[in-house]
Amino acid sequence: MGKGFWGRRKGPSPEALELEKGLQETRVLIAQAYAGFNSASDGELVESYIYEIQALQARYSYLLRRRKALEGECAIPALLNAPGASVLPVA
Repeated sequence: MGKGFWGRRKGPSPEALELEKGLQETRVLIAQAYAGFNSASDGELVESYIYEIQALQARYSYLLRRRKALEGECAIPALLNAPGASVLPVA
C-alpha cells in the first residue's frame, strides 16, 4: 500500500501541505485578478486580466489533479474542508 495523501504519519505529507499552500495562493491570485478585471476600463488591460485568470485557473486545475492523485485510496482529509478552502468559479 502506498503512502497516499496522508502518508504513514498522523498528518498530511509535506507534498500535500505544499499542494494546499499552492491551491490557497492560487485562489488568492485568482480573486485579485478578478478584482483587477472588474475595475479595468482599458481594453488591453481587460484582455490581459482575461489571460491571467485563464492561466491561474489552469494552474489551479493542475494542482487539484495532483492533490487527487496523492489522495489515492485515502479518505478526503479534514484539511480540504478547512475554512477558506472554497473553489472559485471558472470563467
